[in-house]
Amino acid sequence: MAIAKAERLMNLALCLLGTRRPLSKRELRASLEAYLEASTDEAFNRMFERDKDDLRELGLVIETVENLDGEIGYLARHDSNQLPPITLDAEEAAALGLAASVWQQARLAGAASGALQKLRAAGLPEDVDPYAAHGALEPRIPVHEAAFEPLMLACRDRRPVVFDYRKATAVAPETRQVEPWALECWRGHWYLAGWDRDRGAERVFRLSRITGKVRARAGAFTAEVPDVVGIRETVARWAGESADRSALIRLRTGCGYPLRARATAVRPLGDGWDEVEIPYGHGLDALLVEFGPDVVALEPAELRADVIDRLRAVAKG
Repeated sequence: MAIAKAERLMNLALCLLGTRRPLSKRELRASLEAYLEASTDEAFNRMFERDKDDLRELGLVIETVENLDGEIGYLARHDSNQLPPITLDAEEAAALGLAASVWQQARLAGAASGALQKLRAAGLPEDVDPYAAHGALEPRIPVHEAAFEPLMLACRDRRPVVFDYRKATAVAPETRQVEPWALECWRGHWYLAGWDRDRGAERVFRLSRITGKVRARAGAFTAEVPDVVGIRETVARWAGESADRSALIRLRTGCGYPLRARATAVRPLGDGWDEVEIPYGHGLDALLVEFGPDVVALEPAELRADVIDRLRAVAKG
């Protein structure tokens, strides 16, 4: 059974930190079981170079030293990898403890608990209980979707995934091949941003619309991951909240409160209908369709056409 990557990285880090002299690739391969399992020298070299880059990305300072025979060796000196003493005042420590209390998932609870123990040692007062209620508001990020954990791990490991996704107006889900970038909670819902391989473009997926299991796939990403992934901005733009133009709809009186909440103008028409002006952005057609016969798209013409197309697609099943 292949040794997990995390264990392999830990063993390599301990080996580089524990040596007093630079170790060559040959010596490292003979010292670590995971490297002994490599089928060829080429496979070992690829694995080692990836592991070395990952450790450096995590903050480990690895030195490359050439000996008198011209052989390259590696080591991680203790003095180069020691953090300065961490001092936190009560407010800073309490803020970090409060952030740790947000997570309620079993997988993250252990990490949060361990982090809080370190905070205690760094100055978090014993009388500050980050898990207790703080005033009238208590921070929580609920995660009910089964897709959250595998997607979180896929984002961390930069691993492509495949899942079935049901759009708001679709009758059946579609299979999507995605290179996951980041997860973010926005207005009580979790969203995944990533590269949709089939469509060749960036996409944002709502986790509650993922059906079935998320399956991981081998191989590297084909698209470059942006430095900043703006999930909130993308969702807000698709929802029309950052739109720079308006749409005109007819809305049945007493219905469509989410639409009324974002309305910039409401005019009663009589006969049980109101004329409502709302911001128009990508995705508004899908939102209007959710209200069925209680809403009629009027302007612009492209919005009206998109809503009609969606309704026809739903009617056809």
